[in-house]
Amino acid sequence: MRRAAHWCALFAVALLALTACSNADADRDGVVVTTNILGDLTRAIAGDAVEVTVLMPANADPHFFALSAQQAARLERANLIVYNGLGLEESVLRNVEAAERSGVAGVSVGAAIDPIDYSTDDADGRPDPHFWTDPRRVRKAVEVIRDRIIEQVDGDDAATVRAGADRYLAELDRLDRWMTERFATIPAERRKLVTNHHVFGYLAQRFGFEVVGAVIPGGTTLAAPSPSDLSALAGAIRAAGVGAIFADSSQPDRLARVLAEQAGVHVQVISLYSESLTEPGGGAGTYLEMMRANTESIVRGLAAAQHPNTR
Repeated sequence: MRRAAHWCALFAVALLALTACSNADADRDGVVVTTNILGDLTRAIAGDAVEVTVLMPANADPHFFALSAQQAARLERANLIVYNGLGLEESVLRNVEAAERSGVAGVSVGAAIDPIDYSTDDADGRPDPHFWTDPRRVRKAVEVIRDRIIEQVDGDDAATVRAGADRYLAELDRLDRWMTERFATIPAERRKLVTNHHVFGYLAQRFGFEVVGAVIPGGTTLAAPSPSDLSALAGAIRAAGVGAIFADSSQPDRLARVLAEQAGVHVQVISLYSESLTEPGGGAGTYLEMMRANTESIVRGLAAAQHPNTR
């Protein structure tokens, strides 16, 4: 009799555990996305099939932005977390990891698209998280997000997700062809990029550019250039004959002053949308709009760039 009671008690405990897990799973809903660039892709794929919550606001820096307590709780209730990974969301990763430990499914999109390493010595061979500057890799990202969402939805919703992904993949193919045509107007000897920090390695690899250098060392905006960094960059700019450099749209004037006042190099500074979308109507309200705007800015800056002046 005692043995029967013992087994009944064990069965009751197991049943309670299963019920708790089932209730926890039942409470999970929707897809939560860390960055607004991935959020734009995910919304285009999911359409009305799945609720998509994007954590990073417009015009934010993915290296810096942090979550509110309410957003962190939302992560814990998600069916799926879509995040860039590869060190991009430096202030949010611990929240993502905590949610994954609690049983939330997550996918690091950057890790799934055959990432490349930074080409700079100061990055110590770390993988470059800025894959979205190459539309072909974004194509792979869309397929990864599509497949992971389908794992979380049932029936007809999966067909909606597939259709949304197919439409967006066609848009990416058109974007890639258009960017190839536009960049072809830049002479090969002028396809040289200097940026405020290392963001365009994937674009350079895809479209045949040389990355001369960046004002901020490493791959993160949390770093800061030293006088020796600026001096080395100034020398590289002069040697390469670069007449235009590209800065994030949030601080191009500051970059121009730093180079002119500390490095002794006067070049045209052109703003790009590098790591965040803007509000709608702000110039880069979607990923496709951002890439078209950046392509036109790079072509304008390099197609007829002049050799830099020094004081």
